[in-house]
Amino acid sequence: MREQARISDVAAAAGVSVATVSRALNTPDRVTPALRARVTDAATRLGYLGNGAARALASRRTGAMGALVPTLDNPVFAACIDAFQQRLDAHGMSLLVATAGYDAAAETRGLRTLLQRGVDGILLVGASHEPETWALLPPGLPAVVTWTHRAEGCVLPCIGFDNAAAAARITRHLLSLGHRRIGMIAGVSLGNDRAAARIAGVRAALAEAGLTLAPPLLAERAYSVAEGSAAMATLLALPDPPSAVICGNDHLAFGALVAARRAGLVVPVDISVTGFDDLDFLAHGDPPLTTVHVPAAEMGRRAADHLAALAAGQAPPPPLELEAPVMLRGTTAPPTPRRS
Repeated sequence: MREQARISDVAAAAGVSVATVSRALNTPDRVTPALRARVTDAATRLGYLGNGAARALASRRTGAMGALVPTLDNPVFAACIDAFQQRLDAHGMSLLVATAGYDAAAETRGLRTLLQRGVDGILLVGASHEPETWALLPPGLPAVVTWTHRAEGCVLPCIGFDNAAAAARITRHLLSLGHRRIGMIAGVSLGNDRAAARIAGVRAALAEAGLTLAPPLLAERAYSVAEGSAAMATLLALPDPPSAVICGNDHLAFGALVAARRAGLVVPVDISVTGFDDLDFLAHGDPPLTTVHVPAAEMGRRAADHLAALAAGQAPPPPLELEAPVMLRGTTAPPTPRRS
C-alpha cells in the first residue's frame, strides 16, 4: 500500500488544473470525453480516491461498510451479503455494495467507488486481485478477505474456508465409490484463487490414487449453467468419457446435469456429478445434488463482526477457518461396468 495521491498530483500528471480535475471527476458532463479520460487515467494510475476516502480516514466512522463481490447473480454471494448487512445493522452500520463480474478492471473501479464514498471498511472476495486494486486500499483502513483461508502472501485477515481441501474431499468421495476416470468442469482459474485452489485440490486427491487431471478431462469455463452444459457435452463426446464429473460450482453442475439428461444418461447410474456451493434449489432436485457446502452466511456475519470491531478501535475476534463439508446426496454412485 502506497501513500495516497492528492488532487494536485492528478492535475500534474494529467497536465490540467486542480479545478479541471475536480470537474472531470465530480461533474464529468462539464468536460469533453477526451479530457475526462485523461484525468480518469491519471487518477487511476496514481490511486487517487477523492474526498470521501479522506473523510473516512480522518474520522473512521462514516457508519458504512463496503463489500466488493464478483456477482450477486449467484445466490451463494447474495447469502453472504445478506448476512453481512444484517450483522452490520446490528452494529448500527449500513452497507454499500459493488460487483465486478470477475473482471479485474471493473473490480478496481468498484473499489475506487466504495472508497470515494468514505466507507469505514471493506469486504473482499478472495485474495487474488490486481496490484492496482491492492494499491487503492488506504493504510489503516479495516479490510478482510473472505472465501479463502490462509492465502499465501495476503496481508489481510482471511475469513473463509480451504477451497483446495474441500475439493479434495469430494474427489476422495468419488474415488471411494470406485471412479477412476474423473473429469472436472472448473471455473476460470486466471485471476481467481478460489477456482485455482479447487482445481489444485482435485489434482492432489487424484494424485494420491495415482491419477492425473488434464485436458481434455479438465475444462475451465465461466460460472454459468450454459457453460456447464456445453462443457459436459464435450466431455461426453470423448472416445473414453469420464464416469464422474466434478464441477467448480453448482451452476456448472446444474448445466452438467442438463447435458447428461439430454444425452440420454441417468444420473447417477450412468454418470456421477458433483457441485460446489450447496444452493438450496439443487438440494431439492431430481436427483438432489452432491456438493460442497460453502458457509456463505457465516462468512458474512464474521466479516461484519471483524470490521465493526476494527472500525471502533477494538480487538476483533480471531478469523477462524470455517468448515466446508461435503453434502452427500443423490448424484453420485459407483460407476457402472460400461462406464468404469
